[in-house]
Amino acid sequence: MLEPKYFYRKLDSLLAGIGKEKTGKAFLVNIVTLLEKTFGDDLQIRRGRIYEEVTGNYELIYPGDGESGNYTLKMAADSPEVTTVVKTRLYIFDEPTENTKFLPIERYGYSIPAAFVVNNPDKRFIFVFELLSGWVREEIEFCLNAVRRAVNYRLFSEAVIGEMQQAARIQQSLLTSVPPSIEGWDIAAKSKPAELVGGDLYDYFRFDANEFGICFGDASGHGLPAALMVRDVVTGLRMGVEKHMKMVYTLKKLNEVIYRGSYSTSFISLFFAEFENNGNLFYANGGHPSPLIFKKKGIQELHPTGLIFGAFPDISIKRSFAHLEEGDLLLLYSDGIIERQNADEEFFTIKEVIKLVKKHKSKKAEDIIEILFEEADKFGNGVKWEDDATLMVIKRIKVK
Repeated sequence: MLEPKYFYRKLDSLLAGIGKEKTGKAFLVNIVTLLEKTFGDDLQIRRGRIYEEVTGNYELIYPGDGESGNYTLKMAADSPEVTTVVKTRLYIFDEPTENTKFLPIERYGYSIPAAFVVNNPDKRFIFVFELLSGWVREEIEFCLNAVRRAVNYRLFSEAVIGEMQQAARIQQSLLTSVPPSIEGWDIAAKSKPAELVGGDLYDYFRFDANEFGICFGDASGHGLPAALMVRDVVTGLRMGVEKHMKMVYTLKKLNEVIYRGSYSTSFISLFFAEFENNGNLFYANGGHPSPLIFKKKGIQELHPTGLIFGAFPDISIKRSFAHLEEGDLLLLYSDGIIERQNADEEFFTIKEVIKLVKKHKSKKAEDIIEILFEEADKFGNGVKWEDDATLMVIKRIKVK
């Protein structure tokens, strides 16, 4: 198994590469090359090929003439292996009794076909890779599902590029601009997308006069695919969140919905919390960078209590507890802030964020956020932000 941080970092880089690839005749072939280059050795993925749907058949379009002699050139759309892949969207042919035409005609040593389907508005394509000895199912499914979804979105986003302005308006309506006014609390948040629409999210949930909840998340990538994930998550939580709800159950159901999304972006980190008027805080952290509680003495990190959302049909996540005394401050942030770079490709870093929060902790939540954005923007010499950046500050203050 690969070390998770290493795996997620490389996968995020791969998805970013898919997002930057120029669409056109070579787009799908370049995806095969990019995947093998990024994960060929790590995941034991080799010999990628592509079949295109053509009048009731799937025909091999890559590799081309001179390189395709060892593969089946054409398969009927109603053949067992094709219908299996189309139905499941991703399938690994590892059953001992399976004799699929996705196998090479002549096999050299151990290999297992893994196939997934992608769509554009007009037709389907099936990508096939060979898995060599040492592959791990969990890693392969996670990676190939992520690639499948990213490619789907690139193909479909090209078809709806003229709708981006409308998508931006929809997303702006989803991100609550005015935080709730609750006695004993000072709350503020701000998001800065790298593109017209972004993949960061936050929302508030008012339970009664003194109790409330918040969510804060970061979808992988940015742009339209990430924005659509934000829409799904915010809408799902608004429908499912109630006072005294079973937090873990609701979040697991949300994960199922995200995972089943045909064209959702790959995954999303999500932090959800409920606040009581006495300062108690109950939370679940699905793979998000640890929010920080700035206390009178030291800093408490609210570490992940489960996996990121959307990667698997079922996730293990649990609830945890913290407490904010009067004067304590909770900071939530997305990677776009700490990974802001200067001309020397140095990062802004969480250390700089912590230093600034400590220095300005006595200020209002809104002012602290403005200072952090201003300093990060200055650090990056005012150039365009490469990633979505979002901050939320929640202070427990003295009741008047």
